[in-house]
Amino acid sequence: MQRKLITMVTLFVGMATSVAAQEKPLPSANEVVSQMLTRDLERQQSLEGYEGMRKYTLVNEYMNKRAEMVVRVSGDAVGRKHFEVVSERGWKAAQKHVLQKMLESEEETSHPAERTKTRLCGDNYDFEMVGVDSRGERAAYVIDVNPKRHEKYLFRGRIWIDAEDYALTRAEGDPAKNPSFWTKSVHFSHAYTKRGAFWFPATTESVTEARLFGTTNLTIEYFDYKPSSASAPIDSAEISKWGSQR
Repeated sequence: MQRKLITMVTLFVGMATSVAAQEKPLPSANEVVSQMLTRDLERQQSLEGYEGMRKYTLVNEYMNKRAEMVVRVSGDAVGRKHFEVVSERGWKAAQKHVLQKMLESEEETSHPAERTKTRLCGDNYDFEMVGVDSRGERAAYVIDVNPKRHEKYLFRGRIWIDAEDYALTRAEGDPAKNPSFWTKSVHFSHAYTKRGAFWFPATTESVTEARLFGTTNLTIEYFDYKPSSASAPIDSAEISKWGSQR
């Protein structure tokens, strides 16, 4: 009996060792990020530009206020973004001082010279591999990111990079620096989806805790994104549908 037990243990250890030897070790976080940057450049070079629509919804229950904005966005071959407000409704102050400022800030930081300061790369962040996660039917590398500078356009959090396409599929975290004294905290989550050969944003959700105004929730829904070369005029009925949703 003892000999049989020893034999079983030996076989089990041998099998476990064999399986472990067959499993590939995880690449380093820096290797995955480097692959992502390479693939991003390849995708950008094959994309003449893109266009799409966004719907912003901002809600502050403490003040019983709500603002909505539908925006047309286009990106050129080098990644610069341009915005056109299609419709607005609700809280005028939030539209002017929050949503419009967000568009202006995003347009400014999309210029190539500014993008280098916020890009997910070793110049701006330290990366640490966490493991592998399942994003739907696709595997993704999970990586913690820590900013190298205390700046509001950098963030501290976690990213998911598709293990096949090496594209960013999710990012969540907090700004490396609070936008203002009046802001206690900000937490955000971005999700991306694959359409054809390209990855486009799908949703953004953020929660801001302010000292005077309480909690503000912002949701951005992205729709009708497509490469410019394959684009067609956007149906006004589609814009009306998104603009009228509550």
